[in-house]
Amino acid sequence: MQQPIAILDSGVGGLTVVKEVMRQLPREKIMYFGDTARTPYGPRPAEEVTRFTRQIVDYLIQYRPKMIVIACNTATAVALEDIRSRVAIPVVGVIYPGARAANGRTQTGIVGVIGTEGTIRSSAYEIALKQLSPNIEVISLACPRFVPLVEQGNFRSKETQEAVESSLAPLKKRDIDTLILGCTHYPYLSDTIASVMGSDVTLINSADETAREISTILHDRNRLTRDGGIPVHQFFCSGDPRMFRKIAQQWLGEQIELTPVVWQVPNIV
Repeated sequence: MQQPIAILDSGVGGLTVVKEVMRQLPREKIMYFGDTARTPYGPRPAEEVTRFTRQIVDYLIQYRPKMIVIACNTATAVALEDIRSRVAIPVVGVIYPGARAANGRTQTGIVGVIGTEGTIRSSAYEIALKQLSPNIEVISLACPRFVPLVEQGNFRSKETQEAVESSLAPLKKRDIDTLILGCTHYPYLSDTIASVMGSDVTLINSADETAREISTILHDRNRLTRDGGIPVHQFFCSGDPRMFRKIAQQWLGEQIELTPVVWQVPNIV
Protein backbone atom coordinates (compact mmCIF):
# COMPACT_ATOMS: atom_id res chain seq x y z
CA MET A 1 0.00 0.00 0.00
CA GLN A 2 1.43 3.35 -1.06
CA GLN A 3 2.08 5.73 1.82
CA PRO A 4 0.86 9.27 1.09
CA ILE A 5 2.41 12.67 1.59
CA ALA A 6 0.09 14.45 4.04
CA ILE A 7 -0.35 18.16 3.37
CA LEU A 8 -2.37 20.46 5.63
CA ASP A 9 -3.43 24.09 5.56
CA SER A 10 -5.90 26.49 7.14
CA GLY A 11 -7.98 26.30 3.95
CA VAL A 12 -7.43 26.10 0.20
CA GLY A 13 -4.04 27.87 0.20
CA GLY A 14 -2.04 24.68 0.53
CA LEU A 15 -3.49 23.49 -2.77
CA THR A 16 -0.80 25.64 -4.35
CA VAL A 17 1.72 23.26 -2.78
CA VAL A 18 -0.35 20.25 -3.85
CA LYS A 19 -0.28 21.42 -7.46
CA GLU A 20 3.50 21.72 -7.42
CA VAL A 21 3.96 18.33 -5.77
CA MET A 22 1.70 16.78 -8.42
CA ARG A 23 3.80 18.41 -11.13
CA GLN A 24 7.22 17.59 -9.69
CA LEU A 25 6.38 14.20 -8.14
CA PRO A 26 3.55 12.76 -10.26
CA ARG A 27 3.84 9.25 -8.79
CA GLU A 28 3.31 10.37 -5.19
CA LYS A 29 -0.06 9.97 -3.49
CA ILE A 30 -1.24 13.12 -1.71
CA MET A 31 -3.57 13.41 1.25
CA TYR A 32 -4.72 16.98 1.84
CA PHE A 33 -6.58 18.55 4.77
CA GLY A 34 -7.99 22.07 4.48
CA ASP A 35 -9.31 23.47 7.77
CA THR A 36 -11.84 25.68 5.99
CA ALA A 37 -14.19 25.77 9.00
CA ARG A 38 -11.64 27.74 11.02
CA THR A 39 -9.83 29.76 8.38
CA PRO A 40 -8.10 32.21 8.53
CA TYR A 41 -5.40 31.26 11.02
CA GLY A 42 -3.55 34.58 10.71
CA PRO A 43 -5.48 36.60 13.32
CA ARG A 44 -5.60 33.73 15.84
CA PRO A 45 -3.29 33.40 18.88
CA ALA A 46 -0.26 31.16 18.37
CA GLU A 47 -1.47 28.69 21.01
CA GLU A 48 -4.75 28.22 19.17
CA VAL A 49 -3.05 27.70 15.80
CA THR A 50 -0.74 25.13 17.39
CA ARG A 51 -3.72 23.29 18.89
CA PHE A 52 -5.55 23.24 15.57
CA THR A 53 -2.44 21.97 13.79
CA ARG A 54 -2.02 19.18 16.33
CA GLN A 55 -5.63 18.11 15.83
CA ILE A 56 -5.21 17.87 12.08
CA VAL A 57 -1.91 15.98 12.36
CA ASP A 58 -3.50 13.54 14.84
CA TYR A 59 -6.27 12.95 12.30
CA LEU A 60 -3.94 12.47 9.32
CA ILE A 61 -1.44 10.26 11.12
CA GLN A 62 -3.97 7.39 11.19
CA TYR A 63 -3.42 7.06 7.43
CA ARG A 64 0.30 6.35 7.96
CA PRO A 65 1.77 9.14 5.81
CA LYS A 66 5.50 9.07 5.08
CA MET A 67 5.79 12.85 5.47
CA ILE A 68 3.77 15.78 6.81
CA VAL A 69 3.85 19.12 5.04
CA ILE A 70 2.55 22.15 6.93
CA ALA A 71 1.52 24.16 3.88
CA CYS A 72 0.41 27.11 5.97
CA ASN A 73 2.86 29.89 6.76
CA THR A 74 1.10 30.84 10.00
CA ALA A 75 1.12 27.25 11.27
CA THR A 76 4.70 26.76 10.10
CA ALA A 77 5.77 29.86 12.01
CA VAL A 78 4.26 28.80 15.33
CA ALA A 79 3.81 25.01 15.24
CA LEU A 80 6.52 23.43 13.06
CA GLU A 81 8.91 22.45 15.85
CA ASP A 82 6.04 21.30 18.07
CA ILE A 83 4.79 18.92 15.38
CA ARG A 84 8.31 17.69 14.64
CA SER A 85 8.65 16.73 18.31
CA ARG A 86 5.40 14.75 18.21
CA VAL A 87 5.83 12.53 15.14
CA ALA A 88 8.53 10.16 13.89
CA ILE A 89 8.30 11.10 10.20
CA PRO A 90 9.74 14.15 8.41
CA VAL A 91 7.79 17.39 8.83
CA VAL A 92 8.30 20.15 6.26
CA GLY A 93 7.24 23.78 6.52
CA VAL A 94 6.98 26.46 3.85
CA ILE A 95 8.99 29.32 5.33
CA TYR A 96 12.62 28.25 4.99
CA PRO A 97 12.27 27.08 1.35
CA GLY A 98 10.73 30.43 0.41
CA ALA A 99 13.38 32.39 2.29
CA ARG A 100 16.15 30.41 0.60
CA ALA A 101 14.71 31.10 -2.84
CA ALA A 102 14.37 34.84 -2.14
CA ASN A 103 17.92 35.04 -0.85
CA GLY A 104 19.15 33.48 -4.07
CA ARG A 105 17.14 35.80 -6.32
CA THR A 106 17.56 39.25 -4.78
CA GLN A 107 20.12 41.54 -6.41
CA THR A 108 19.77 44.54 -4.10
CA GLY A 109 19.49 42.63 -0.82
CA ILE A 110 16.14 44.29 -0.07
CA VAL A 111 13.38 41.69 0.22
CA GLY A 112 9.69 42.22 0.88
CA VAL A 113 7.50 39.71 2.68
CA ILE A 114 3.70 39.70 2.65
CA GLY A 115 1.73 37.33 4.84
CA THR A 116 -0.97 36.93 7.43
CA GLU A 117 -0.91 38.85 10.68
CA GLY A 118 0.33 35.77 12.51
CA THR A 119 3.18 35.08 10.10
CA ILE A 120 4.36 38.70 10.06
CA ARG A 121 4.03 38.97 13.85
CA SER A 122 6.26 35.89 14.27
CA SER A 123 9.12 37.45 12.20
CA ALA A 124 9.74 33.91 10.93
CA TYR A 125 10.75 35.01 7.43
CA GLU A 126 13.01 37.75 8.70
CA ILE A 127 14.74 35.29 11.03
CA ALA A 128 15.19 32.75 8.23
CA LEU A 129 16.47 35.36 5.78
CA LYS A 130 18.92 36.82 8.31
CA GLN A 131 20.27 33.33 9.00
CA LEU A 132 20.98 32.97 5.30
CA SER A 133 22.34 36.49 4.78
CA PRO A 134 22.90 38.67 7.88
CA ASN A 135 23.05 41.91 5.89
CA ILE A 136 19.80 41.44 4.02
CA GLU A 137 17.08 44.05 4.57
CA VAL A 138 13.61 42.63 5.14
CA ILE A 139 10.44 44.70 4.81
CA SER A 140 7.38 42.84 6.08
CA LEU A 141 3.71 43.65 5.59
CA ALA A 142 0.55 41.88 6.78
CA CYS A 143 -2.20 41.61 4.16
CA PRO A 144 -5.22 40.25 6.09
CA ARG A 145 -7.70 40.98 3.29
CA PHE A 146 -6.21 38.42 0.91
CA VAL A 147 -7.09 35.07 2.52
CA PRO A 148 -10.87 35.71 2.78
CA LEU A 149 -10.92 36.70 -0.90
CA VAL A 150 -9.22 33.45 -1.89
CA GLU A 151 -11.42 31.29 0.34
CA GLN A 152 -14.44 32.81 -1.41
CA GLY A 153 -12.95 31.96 -4.81
CA ASN A 154 -12.67 35.68 -5.56
CA PHE A 155 -9.39 35.71 -7.49
CA ARG A 156 -10.05 38.31 -10.19
CA SER A 157 -12.52 41.09 -9.58
CA LYS A 158 -12.67 44.82 -9.03
CA GLU A 159 -12.80 44.14 -5.29
CA THR A 160 -9.67 41.99 -5.46
CA GLN A 161 -7.80 44.58 -7.54
CA GLU A 162 -8.67 47.30 -5.03
CA ALA A 163 -7.69 45.14 -2.06
CA VAL A 164 -4.31 44.30 -3.57
CA GLU A 165 -3.57 47.88 -4.61
CA SER A 166 -4.44 49.37 -1.23
CA SER A 167 -2.74 46.61 0.77
CA LEU A 168 0.53 46.78 -1.17
CA ALA A 169 0.72 50.59 -1.34
CA PRO A 170 3.29 50.79 1.52
CA LEU A 171 5.60 48.34 -0.29
CA LYS A 172 5.39 50.30 -3.52
CA LYS A 173 7.24 53.11 -1.74
CA ARG A 174 10.14 50.84 -0.79
CA ASP A 175 13.01 49.79 -3.04
CA ILE A 176 12.47 46.02 -2.93
CA ASP A 177 13.43 43.82 -5.86
CA THR A 178 12.06 40.54 -4.51
CA LEU A 179 8.71 39.82 -2.83
CA ILE A 180 7.95 36.62 -0.94
CA LEU A 181 4.32 35.52 -1.13
CA GLY A 182 4.43 34.48 2.51
CA CYS A 183 1.06 32.75 2.54
CA THR A 184 0.15 29.79 0.38
CA HIS A 185 -3.17 31.49 -0.45
CA TYR A 186 -1.41 34.38 -2.17
CA PRO A 187 -0.34 32.61 -5.40
CA TYR A 188 -4.03 32.58 -6.35
CA LEU A 189 -3.66 36.39 -6.56
CA SER A 190 -0.18 36.38 -8.11
CA ASP A 191 -1.24 37.92 -11.44
CA THR A 192 -2.82 40.88 -9.66
CA ILE A 193 0.05 41.20 -7.21
CA ALA A 194 2.57 41.14 -10.06
CA SER A 195 0.71 43.82 -12.00
CA VAL A 196 0.55 46.07 -8.93
CA MET A 197 4.21 45.61 -7.94
CA GLY A 198 5.57 45.90 -11.49
CA SER A 199 8.00 43.89 -13.58
CA ASP A 200 11.06 45.02 -11.58
CA VAL A 201 9.91 42.95 -8.57
CA THR A 202 10.39 39.17 -8.61
CA LEU A 203 7.67 37.19 -6.83
CA ILE A 204 8.71 34.17 -4.79
CA ASN A 205 6.11 31.43 -4.51
CA SER A 206 7.08 29.20 -1.60
CA ALA A 207 4.96 26.37 -3.03
CA ASP A 208 7.52 25.74 -5.79
CA GLU A 209 10.41 25.64 -3.36
CA THR A 210 8.55 23.50 -0.83
CA ALA A 211 7.86 20.85 -3.47
CA ARG A 212 11.58 20.76 -4.26
CA GLU A 213 12.33 20.37 -0.53
CA ILE A 214 9.87 17.46 -0.32
CA SER A 215 11.52 15.79 -3.31
CA THR A 216 15.01 16.20 -1.85
CA ILE A 217 14.09 14.80 1.57
CA LEU A 218 12.26 11.79 0.16
CA HIS A 219 15.12 11.10 -2.27
CA ASP A 220 17.71 11.28 0.50
CA ARG A 221 15.66 8.84 2.60
CA ASN A 222 15.02 6.56 -0.38
CA ARG A 223 11.27 7.05 0.08
CA LEU A 224 10.29 8.30 -3.37
CA THR A 225 7.64 6.23 -5.16
CA ARG A 226 9.40 4.84 -8.22
CA ASP A 227 6.73 2.66 -9.80
CA GLY A 228 3.02 2.02 -9.75
CA GLY A 229 0.11 3.57 -11.57
CA ILE A 230 -1.47 6.99 -11.34
CA PRO A 231 -2.04 7.75 -7.64
CA VAL A 232 -5.50 8.45 -6.25
CA HIS A 233 -5.28 11.56 -4.10
CA GLN A 234 -7.55 12.21 -1.11
CA PHE A 235 -8.87 15.55 0.08
CA PHE A 236 -10.51 16.45 3.38
CA CYS A 237 -12.07 19.72 4.48
CA SER A 238 -13.69 20.80 7.72
CA GLY A 239 -16.03 23.43 6.24
CA ASP A 240 -18.23 23.93 3.18
CA PRO A 241 -17.30 21.12 0.76
CA ARG A 242 -18.95 22.85 -2.22
CA MET A 243 -16.65 25.89 -2.24
CA PHE A 244 -13.61 23.75 -1.45
CA ARG A 245 -14.39 21.38 -4.33
CA LYS A 246 -14.99 24.27 -6.73
CA ILE A 247 -11.69 25.97 -5.93
CA ALA A 248 -9.72 22.71 -5.83
CA GLN A 249 -11.00 21.52 -9.20
CA GLN A 250 -10.44 24.95 -10.74
CA TRP A 251 -6.88 25.18 -9.40
CA LEU A 252 -5.83 21.56 -9.96
CA GLY A 253 -7.71 21.06 -13.21
CA GLU A 254 -9.14 17.68 -12.26
CA GLN A 255 -11.93 16.00 -10.34
CA ILE A 256 -11.10 15.30 -6.71
CA GLU A 257 -12.11 12.75 -4.12
CA LEU A 258 -13.35 14.94 -1.24
CA THR A 259 -14.40 13.86 2.25
CA PRO A 260 -16.02 16.45 4.55
CA VAL A 261 -14.78 15.62 8.06
CA VAL A 262 -16.21 18.41 10.14
CA TRP A 263 -18.05 15.99 12.43
CA GLN A 264 -15.35 13.32 12.51
CA VAL A 265 -12.35 15.23 13.80
CA PRO A 266 -12.44 15.67 17.61
CA ASN A 267 -13.01 19.29 18.62
CA ILE A 268 -12.79 20.44 15.01
CA VAL A 269 -15.21 23.28 15.61
